Amino acid sequence: MTAMRIASSVLAMTMTTGELCAQAPAQGERDRAMSYLHATRKQFLDVVTQLSAAQWKYKPASGGWSVAEVAEHLTVTEGSVMAGIEQMLKAPATPDKKAETAGKDDVIMKGVPDRSRKVQAPEAMTPTGRFPTRDALVAEFKLRRDKTIEFIEKTPADLRGHMFPHPALKLIDCYQWILFLAAHSDRHIQQMKEVMADPGFPKQ
Repeated sequence: MTAMRIASSVLAMTMTTGELCAQAPAQGERDRAMSYLHATRKQFLDVVTQLSAAQWKYKPASGGWSVAEVAEHLTVTEGSVMAGIEQMLKAPATPDKKAETAGKDDVIMKGVPDRSRKVQAPEAMTPTGRFPTRDALVAEFKLRRDKTIEFIEKTPADLRGHMFPHPALKLIDCYQWILFLAAHSDRHIQQMKEVMADPGFPKQ
């Protein structure tokens, strides 16, 4: 066998091994993520579509974001995280790092929505009035969330083998980033409700 044929055989074996090691999300994982994404999508819309213009923009005297600003933060984060996932899936998988992400599904599902711990949003995710109207913001959130749901429903990608770091959670895999989007929405929907419960919140 020539050196070229040997090299070709080794390359074919390597590709086959990689294909066997790479795994698309199991149906149970897809269902878990889609259920949480759908639930928080509905909760988001239930909150933001019921408010008057004054309620939408109201900011508590004690400080903090308005519902409009929280909604913008969620929308921007959704797009940024999905862009990060798409970028990482173009890079080689790093299955040797799976030990660093093990057990973090439950950490994300339980820890991220916990409002007892305050977290400073990255500057890039801070609301700046990017959307001209509430309708434009809500439409963009729906568009981005629906793309996220379609992605996790259909992707054949090895989400567990591709990962990138979160500022607080450190290294998490791309499936865990999807869970994070739902849990992050859960956290900030609670924040919206806290604003609505503020004594100074407009009656209408």
